[in-house]
Amino acid sequence: MAIKAVLFDLDGTLLPMDLDQFTSEYFRFLIKKLSPLGYEPKKLVNSIWAGTAAMIRNDGTQSNEEAFWQKFVEIYGTGALRDKAVFEEFYNVDFEAARQFCGFDPAASECIETLKESGYRLILATNPIFPEKATALRIGWAGLSPTDFEQITTYENIGFGKPNPEYYREVLSRSGLSPDEALMVGNDAVEDLASEKIGLHCFLLTPCLLHEAGIDLSDTPKGGFPELLEYIDCENRRH
Repeated sequence: MAIKAVLFDLDGTLLPMDLDQFTSEYFRFLIKKLSPLGYEPKKLVNSIWAGTAAMIRNDGTQSNEEAFWQKFVEIYGTGALRDKAVFEEFYNVDFEAARQFCGFDPAASECIETLKESGYRLILATNPIFPEKATALRIGWAGLSPTDFEQITTYENIGFGKPNPEYYREVLSRSGLSPDEALMVGNDAVEDLASEKIGLHCFLLTPCLLHEAGIDLSDTPKGGFPELLEYIDCENRRH
């Protein structure tokens, strides 16, 4: 069946970045914000990772936001909920500074525009471990707008995460798509290729490729944005 919709990852895909550097600087900013409230840096970072793991393990019975805060409260106690407003302020104000640790590729917005003009449905299938505000900011850093996508996953609105195949199943279900009608475009050989487990096509963008040893990518379509557009065109002409 011809491709009707394209699902895009964000970090390292539409928004170029060195993930390790970005994560390190993100934590540095968060520590600066929360240390005055008594959060010890190392414990805070470990707690954020624990909350992230809870979101990745989430089985859809609650939102990722609920899964994160359940774990955070488990570590710090219910008093930590009083600081939720400070986290929100962090994403509304302080998080913008992390933009300097991301790249920019005009080919990303050009690709999105080309696909929109060609009538493809576009979904932002970014791993939903960030709030809506932080996701909207990162979309803007990539030179795009949330209105470019019919669906955007954030930690408020879904209860699964990558690489759980159920994440992809839920995203497709919400847009009324079958797996063979959609293409997943990402840069992570673990998180994004997991989409193939439910029958999606997958294309890996290589400029910021994350590739764990032992994963064979010899048969995986891959390349830059020009190669992606060529792949989509060839697939649809073939059908």
